[in-house]
Amino acid sequence: MAIIIYLLCAATALACAWLLLRSYTRTRHRLLLWSGLCFAGMFINNMLLMLDRVILPEQDLSLWRLGSALLSLMPLLYGLIWEDD
Repeated sequence: MAIIIYLLCAATALACAWLLLRSYTRTRHRLLLWSGLCFAGMFINNMLLMLDRVILPEQDLSLWRLGSALLSLMPLLYGLIWEDD
């Protein structure tokens, strides 16, 4: 059951990233770019979570997961603070 939930979370993050980045290419609103990059990072984070919990349960990848979550939030934080629209 856990693998299904992890896959659904990853698919949702990938779909959000794809829709946001596709909308950015059409409208050129910068906040869509930063949000799309954030969700792309969240997709990577979800894949690392599945790798950590399901595929390699004997290894601890929590530092990599936390690092990817931090890096994925950085573009959105930048866009919300320094972009003026």
